[in-house]
Amino acid sequence: MAKKRGRKSKRQYFTEDTEHAIIEYLASEDQAERNRIYNSRIHHSFYKLAENLIHTFKFYYTEVDDLEDLKHEVICFLLEKLHYFKVGKGKAFSYFSIVGKNYLILYNNKNYAKKKGKADLIEVDTDNEILNGFERKEALSVKVEFLDFYIQHVDINLKKYFKKEEERKVADAVLTIFKSRENLEIFNKKAIYIYIREITGLETPIITKVVKKMRNLFNISYSNYLDTGYIYKHE
Repeated sequence: MAKKRGRKSKRQYFTEDTEHAIIEYLASEDQAERNRIYNSRIHHSFYKLAENLIHTFKFYYTEVDDLEDLKHEVICFLLEKLHYFKVGKGKAFSYFSIVGKNYLILYNNKNYAKKKGKADLIEVDTDNEILNGFERKEALSVKVEFLDFYIQHVDINLKKYFKKEEERKVADAVLTIFKSRENLEIFNKKAIYIYIREITGLETPIITKVVKKMRNLFNISYSNYLDTGYIYKHE
């Protein structure tokens, strides 16, 4: 009986040596040594990671004529963000996969919008569009772990962000909606407001105030996540 062919491991190109090389690179203050470590032990891994991300997720809406140029852009971005990697806070492969994919998501979406001739506009009517930051497609399509981190962070720091009991009730209601985010698309903004009012017994001005603050926290966290791969605590 013929043996089944196994799936190729990602570790064939992003190995334990790559992990160690990144740690050594970050620990060194000698630029010549850093260049040697990067060129001999990191660059190929970054190149293959960029290549796999592009083809696995089909990031083909590009401004460049050759995908090799796009790979180079991704590699440059990974190198630019290399110093953000925190040793002991997870594997380098996972971190750089997140950072690279997030870069390509934004790059791909931007170029797709250009090709379709559409602008990504945000309404300024805050009474009607207060939940726009939560409902935007790119925010809802971000990796599940980001939303989980965001929910967990706000939940843990509820008293820090919201000093009044009534504000915490609203924030908790919003978190409940996000915990059931697989059903979020069935809601429109008005329905969500009605839902929050019903379970809190509070008026719209308080709800609006809290949701605005939660949206700001969401945007800051999301921006940090895209930029560094981590969600920072907000002082």
